Amino acid sequence: MSVGLLAVVDDILSAALKASAKSAGVVIDDAAVTPQYVQGISPARELPVVLKIMLGSLANKFLIIIPIALLLTAFAPWVLPFLLIIGGTYLCFEGAEKVLEWFGFHHGHEGEGARNENKLVWGAIRTDLILSTEIMLISLANLEAGLSIWMTLVILAVIALVMTGLVYGAVALLVKIDDIGLKMAKSSSSRVRHTGTRIVRSMPAVFRVISVVGTVAMLWVGGHLLLANLGEVGLHFFSDMLHGIHGFLEPAGAVIAWIGETFVSAVAGLVVGLIVVGVVMLIGWMLGKKPSFTEGGESPVNAAH
Repeated sequence: MSVGLLAVVDDILSAALKASAKSAGVVIDDAAVTPQYVQGISPARELPVVLKIMLGSLANKFLIIIPIALLLTAFAPWVLPFLLIIGGTYLCFEGAEKVLEWFGFHHGHEGEGARNENKLVWGAIRTDLILSTEIMLISLANLEAGLSIWMTLVILAVIALVMTGLVYGAVALLVKIDDIGLKMAKSSSSRVRHTGTRIVRSMPAVFRVISVVGTVAMLWVGGHLLLANLGEVGLHFFSDMLHGIHGFLEPAGAVIAWIGETFVSAVAGLVVGLIVVGVVMLIGWMLGKKPSFTEGGESPVNAAH
């Protein structure tokens, strides 16, 4: 009995690892995007906020994504590309908003409201919903054919738990590493103090990089979701363009091909995001809401944790 159970567990873990391997890039994107949502809040609230977002991420996966994905896969698989197009458009919108904020342009945001903890948490959970959807759908697509519904469910549950733990473990470390550096800077050992001081001094630059990477990640993932899934619903020009770019650059190496495809996806994401922002601005203007400008903006060059 125990040998049989161990074999089943081994099969589940092996299938989960194999199925989730291709979603590693999205996991990295998720870990890069999320720290932006805890910048500017009290250090004492950073871990509680990360915990809230993590619980929201688990709710996204177990209460929304997995049940809907299994149902749609079984009864209406044609709906999935449309959902991913909507999700990709939302990520493009979020990414374009952040790019505009770097240049001091805001629409419908006030300084205090932007740092409201509940708004931050819900904004992060909404973004996580899109990224988690892609992670789970990529994993689902890479499962072996012929698995029972229960085995599929268990494998997806394992993937959801492991991916969430990896992402938010990394996020928690990123947002608290400066506190670790401060404690090290008070050590009796001069070497430890020196290391702690360097950590503290480097964190603003680290978070500036994370801010840029997170924004680019949203535009890249959002743009890729749009281009790839527009092909799935019959607009093959966009997916063919991606494949063509990949094929053209492939002789130069897999890395160069990936960079080229990613660049095109990010540019497409920015263009679509700016269009959506423009539509939202127009609707806001019609409703009497005016955009605002702040001198210098929140450029990643000037931003600090």
